[in-house]
Amino acid sequence: MQKIDFLRDVLPLKDKLFRLALRITPNRAEAEDVVQETLIRVWNKREEWHLLDSMEAYCLTVARNLAIDRSERKDAAAEELTPEAEQTPDDSDPYNHLVNKERLELIRRLMDGLPEKQRAVVHLRDVEGRNYKEIARILGLTEEQVKVNLFRARQKIKKQFTEIDGYGL
Repeated sequence: MQKIDFLRDVLPLKDKLFRLALRITPNRAEAEDVVQETLIRVWNKREEWHLLDSMEAYCLTVARNLAIDRSERKDAAAEELTPEAEQTPDDSDPYNHLVNKERLELIRRLMDGLPEKQRAVVHLRDVEGRNYKEIARILGLTEEQVKVNLFRARQKIKKQFTEIDGYGL
């Protein structure tokens, strides 16, 4: 087994940790604090690194748990979508740009309204691109539970989006 190095193996995960924390505590400052606390906790457990199967899964689990703890303590305000996330290649028409921006914001609000477990599964699968096995390991679920939560979350978002987006047509 290869020796784990903090700079090489842990520090590059900070962006993934931040994105995960930002989905759970939709406040940028809180997410940054979660990442910092995660890195500190991982560093303090360096004597146990050799026991880990996956450093990435361990770090994501620590970040997830810290973010959940913080979000339960505070009612964090939702962070706005970044301009980079709203841009699409055919966004030259101002009307289409506005429609796409509003749809992205609606999807973001619908995702934020999901139960915590479903929100985490959707984020890890659709935003982070994780496979079912990784999601199950990170969230402490079975792969079947991951699939069920993902299906239910997508169905709920689709139903609500269709009702809202199709209103008046």
